Amino acid sequence: MKKIIHCPVCTNQTNIDTSNPYRPFCSERCQLIDLGQWIEESYSFSEPVDSDTLDIEDQNSLSRH
Repeated sequence: MKKIIHCPVCTNQTNIDTSNPYRPFCSERCQLIDLGQWIEESYSFSEPVDSDTLDIEDQNSLSRH
């Protein structure tokens, strides 16, 4: 069963399973838009990330970036 979520950039529905190479985004375009926001420092963390409070999925996601 495929899990459907909304793309964080354009809000279109998209699969979050391994069949979508751009997950959690719906496309390469949305993935690049998000990357551009990080590069332009439009996004920021409100406080330091404490690795003890992250769950396993969050830690895996951070280690890939």
